[in-house]
Amino acid sequence: MFAWTIYISFAGVAVLMLLPRDQGGRARWVALGTALAGAIAAFGGAFQYQAGSGLQTIARTSWIPSLGIDYHLAVDGISVTLILLTAVAAVAGILFSWNITGRAKEFFAFYMALIGGVYGVFLSFDAFVLFVFYEIAIIPKYFLIAIWGSTRKEYGAMKLALYSFAGSALVLIGLIGTFVVARSQTGVPTFDLTALAQVDYPESFQRWALPLVFVGFGILAGLWPFHTWAPTGHVAAPTGASMLLAGVVMKLGAYGCLRVAMTLFPAGLRHWQTEIAVLAVVGIVAGAMTALVQKDFKFVIGYSSVSHMGFVLLGLATLNEVGLSGAVLQMFSHGVIAGLLFAVVGRMVYDRTHTRQLDELEGMRLARAMPFAAVTFVLAGMASMGLPGFSGFVAELQVLIGSWRAFPTAGLAAGVGIVLGVAYLLRALQRAFFADSAGDARGEPAGEAIEPISLPERAGAILLLGATLAIGLYPRLLLDFIAPSVTSLIQGLERGGGS
Repeated sequence: MFAWTIYISFAGVAVLMLLPRDQGGRARWVALGTALAGAIAAFGGAFQYQAGSGLQTIARTSWIPSLGIDYHLAVDGISVTLILLTAVAAVAGILFSWNITGRAKEFFAFYMALIGGVYGVFLSFDAFVLFVFYEIAIIPKYFLIAIWGSTRKEYGAMKLALYSFAGSALVLIGLIGTFVVARSQTGVPTFDLTALAQVDYPESFQRWALPLVFVGFGILAGLWPFHTWAPTGHVAAPTGASMLLAGVVMKLGAYGCLRVAMTLFPAGLRHWQTEIAVLAVVGIVAGAMTALVQKDFKFVIGYSSVSHMGFVLLGLATLNEVGLSGAVLQMFSHGVIAGLLFAVVGRMVYDRTHTRQLDELEGMRLARAMPFAAVTFVLAGMASMGLPGFSGFVAELQVLIGSWRAFPTAGLAAGVGIVLGVAYLLRALQRAFFADSAGDARGEPAGEAIEPISLPERAGAILLLGATLAIGLYPRLLLDFIAPSVTSLIQGLERGGGS
């Protein structure tokens, strides 16, 4: 059933493009129906997948035989986790985009094309096909931001596109080099990831191929110092698009680091392991420190997103089961939590108050004007801080334990990032929702009457909150998928890179 997530998404794009221009209301329902159908296929596939059964091939057809390129779709526990994240994020993003009226059919067509590309990346086990879906997922982001965004939207869209395609160029160079070296070693042309992982690449090749491919994918994951596109893109994007950007698009980069760079070049990974950990920790602390001094509410969440993605990269660098499992779980956790934070700030607050400046929000007493938004942000903030009961606690705890085993100093520094995270979230929460600097004597919010939170927005918030609570209270729901695949991955790294 997993393959249907791709086909349903692109079928939805075709239906949307056939709608008349004046059918914006119908476009919303088509997009929601498409996303829900994809989610049913994703969860149906997850129920059918047997945890611990290893890699399961879904489809395999020869595409370009002369280059050994196959349309090869397969899943393991890591893929299943990220497919479920995509399903949840896709539905929630549409619910928070229910207010889109201008060129709605084009908006949702780009939206569903992005979702189809994301599903394709997480299911592809041919490096070339993965790269094709990777580009399909990136291209719609430019148009979603440049057309429907705000706050220097053209600049934000172009910066995201340039950084993304620069990273893609590095990845493509690395993949071509891998193909050539593998063919010279085996005599068989192939881009199949499982076959490429069996090739004994010279260590000299791995030492330059690993950073090339890892950094190429890492740019999209917010790897410091190539992260600056992310806050700018988040701020410029419309709410649904910023939810996808933080929720799933950044995970494409982290997934590429894990599935391609780390798996193919274990000796190179061992060589650069410490440097990767250092960059991850710098990203955690620098992102948190920058978020702490922001005056724009959405920039606070944007830099927070960079900081939390640093935990994913740190977990990858640990090369132990606890740290890697935490990194994958953090991908899911950050996806739902960041999506929820951007939903509150972008749709519930900004679209109603027409400002994101904390100095201006401070006088509006939004906790009284929008109690649902305030409660939602409090809960999302608690999840982002890593409080017990939420998915962020389990994920970041595993990353910290794994990093303590591999790099004790890095683990301590990452802990500083968590403390800073508490500080910037409490600061933003207090100033935006609970400050007492304005309003009349009766305690009414300043300014015009604020539009009530709509039913689609409430449903989207409950969906994302439910996801983070479910995993926080019972992490085995995902860890039973993740752990066996991580164990298999580590065994492959030890065979290829030594211990």
